[in-house]
Amino acid sequence: MKFPRASTPAERRHPALPGFEHISRYWDDLHGCAAAKILPGEFYVTRSDELLVTVLGSCVSACIRDRESGIGGMNHFMLPMDNGGGGSWDTGGLGVSTRYGSHAMESLITNIIKHGGVRKNLEVKVFGGGKILADLIDIGRKNIDFVRSYIEVEGLRVVAEDLGGMYPRKVYYLPATGKAFVRKLVSLRNDTIVEREKAYLDNLARKPVEGDVTLF
Repeated sequence: MKFPRASTPAERRHPALPGFEHISRYWDDLHGCAAAKILPGEFYVTRSDELLVTVLGSCVSACIRDRESGIGGMNHFMLPMDNGGGGSWDTGGLGVSTRYGSHAMESLITNIIKHGGVRKNLEVKVFGGGKILADLIDIGRKNIDFVRSYIEVEGLRVVAEDLGGMYPRKVYYLPATGKAFVRKLVSLRNDTIVEREKAYLDNLARKPVEGDVTLF
């Protein structure tokens, strides 16, 4: 007989919005609030006073919120290696690589609006894009160039960014207030992050491109 998984304190105090039940959540004693851990390829949206947490190497996270209502969320994405598909976000010829980034951004924005956010009220903070995969091209720079181009073309309001450099980052974001905290992981061995990102890149190379997402 299979028993249901016991809920965590975070889940009991602040249930996840529909569609986000799969995201790992826990109670953060230090900050005294529920927290959601965002992994590569994931995004999360909340209307509660929750802390969103991720660790970034070459990947980029956009933290987006409606500054009036506090509804917001975070994504965590990386563009796959360029396979010669060509195209770029700002020329309208979306290649395979760019479509992964646009899907990550549009999924987050669409779900914020779906749950009550207003597009004109959105503000954005972006983090990550470090050069930690030494044996590969600078994927972090590629991710940075994409997210800046996307934000410019879509006319979104950027209020803060911490991009590039040589170190991984741990990012904490509170959509309810818009506060973000970044810790550079200077003394941390990068092995775990590097292996995770290489596995993520391999997965991107094998999985099909996601379908189009309609903004409303």
